[in-house]
Amino acid sequence: MKKVISASRRTDLITFFPDWLAGVLKKEKALVFGPSGRVFAVDLKPDVVHTIVLWSKDFSNLINNSGGLRDALQKYSQLYIHFTITGLGGSFIEKVVPFPASALAQLPDLVAIAGSPRRVSLRFDPVVFWSEGGKTVSNLDFFGTLAEEAAHVGIKDIRMSFTQWYGKALRRARTHDFRYLDPGQDEKLEAARSLAKTAAQWKLRLFSCSQNFLTKVPGIQASACIDGELLRGLHPRREPASSAKDRSQRAECGCTESIDIGSYTQSCPHCCLYCYANSKI
Repeated sequence: MKKVISASRRTDLITFFPDWLAGVLKKEKALVFGPSGRVFAVDLKPDVVHTIVLWSKDFSNLINNSGGLRDALQKYSQLYIHFTITGLGGSFIEKVVPFPASALAQLPDLVAIAGSPRRVSLRFDPVVFWSEGGKTVSNLDFFGTLAEEAAHVGIKDIRMSFTQWYGKALRRARTHDFRYLDPGQDEKLEAARSLAKTAAQWKLRLFSCSQNFLTKVPGIQASACIDGELLRGLHPRREPASSAKDRSQRAECGCTESIDIGSYTQSCPHCCLYCYANSKI
């Protein structure tokens, strides 16, 4: 069975390492530093790759063919795109991420590159709460804009979760005097109901990523961000992909098996305050 390649959950290869990514795609082989420090080789020949799943907060390098990246991807049967737009780009929380309007302007090009809006998923992830001037603030209000723009270009799927404050992110928030808030489950469910209502108004599918308690809300399904059955259905020749759970992911993650070719050694300079991966900020 052909394999699904993830590029990448670990870092933003599209934004910060387009030349590296284009290079390994041209060579059809990647050397990857795994989380344990082990180096392993990944075969990227098109005849063994089912789908390449791309993750980024800024796809301008793909759109502009930086380093020949867009050309290098054309030999693969299918691309699936996860585009994270939280509405926080350019703020002190996501300093290096494009402003929301700039990110949204990329959507038509991404749909064209993927070949179908069904191969593009938006990630409103994470929803962040913090205290500012004695008031609770969040990025929830941006969701209406995101939903409207998604619907206009035919994108149907949006994935979301609330910030999970891992230890390194907590320490970073304190260092930067970021007064984060972590509401209780009831408040999160109430916020999720509002998001589900907006998604329904625009006839969008809303998925929760690794937070299955949110599926208590009508209209929210548990996400498989990499879904072998979905990728099979979207594949131009309907070739099968693995439907087995990816055991390298969190317990509540619904993703099926894939091979990630990013490395934590490729440190991401987005500098998002909530990031669980980047130990250098």
